[in-house]
Amino acid sequence: MSATPATPFDAIARHVGIDEVPWVANPVHPGAELRLLQADTNRGIYVMAGRLAGDMEVGTHRHTGAVHMFTLAGAWKYLEHEFVNRAGSYLYEPPDSVHTFYVLPNDEMTETLSVVYGETQYLDADGAIIQVTNAETSLQNYYEACEKAGVPRPSGILR
Repeated sequence: MSATPATPFDAIARHVGIDEVPWVANPVHPGAELRLLQADTNRGIYVMAGRLAGDMEVGTHRHTGAVHMFTLAGAWKYLEHEFVNRAGSYLYEPPDSVHTFYVLPNDEMTETLSVVYGETQYLDADGAIIQVTNAETSLQNYYEACEKAGVPRPSGILR
């Protein structure tokens, strides 16, 4: 009988329960809330849920890696495009895409779920990078937001 090889930790399915990771104020985008579900700093991937109020703009930015984004409620668009993302929409952003995220005015919160690879580089009007977020900074910002809200650091974030 041969021994069963050990399964690497990364090959094991892991779960984050709805109550394990709280919503907190987004320190990068005032007026928004976030829930960080995964921050894989080794691979540069992070997964976050967002809640954004209507008529809110997130600055122009570029992604160095792909982004998969699901709209769960509400509606938003890129100022550079005509299409509108509504509940049930899926959006793929290829690496190096540049856009300005805008939440349409509405009475309900817009909810999103994003899988982000690499960095998000926020740009000024001239295209110069003014801020960068990634898996590591997102984890740090999320922990700081939890502390500011008086919420203990959650243990449910996948890393």
